[in-house]
Amino acid sequence: MRDTKALTLDEVKRIAAAAETEATAQGWAVSIAVCDAGGHALWLQRMDGAPLMSAAVAPEKARTCVLSGKPSKAFEEMVNNGRFAALAMPVVPLEGGEPIVVGGQVIGAVGVSGVKAGEDAQVARAGVAAVIGQWEVA
Repeated sequence: MRDTKALTLDEVKRIAAAAETEATAQGWAVSIAVCDAGGHALWLQRMDGAPLMSAAVAPEKARTCVLSGKPSKAFEEMVNNGRFAALAMPVVPLEGGEPIVVGGQVIGAVGVSGVKAGEDAQVARAGVAAVIGQWEVA
């Protein structure tokens, strides 16, 4: 049996707040989603002015990360490099999802949508950074 970490609501709120702070600082209106290790939604917010579709895309970017253990950008790169079979996978091949990895295990993910792909990822990474250093990893 192994011990695993799990996100608490307080941590999810800190992730979302850090992501929102980064987006606001840059003048970006985005949707921010956080999911647990099973890909289940723990948080979704659409900032004022964010595209309507972003509220559907952000959770799927987060889910992509927990299913694969990789940033969602990995699948966008696959498609961009001609591996169109990736489009048949149950993932969203768009940059902007970042996994939360503790002790080599994915415990959740952040997905962001609403601006350019690299900007979405920047906001997601700010969210992850808000909590990733708090756990002692043996």
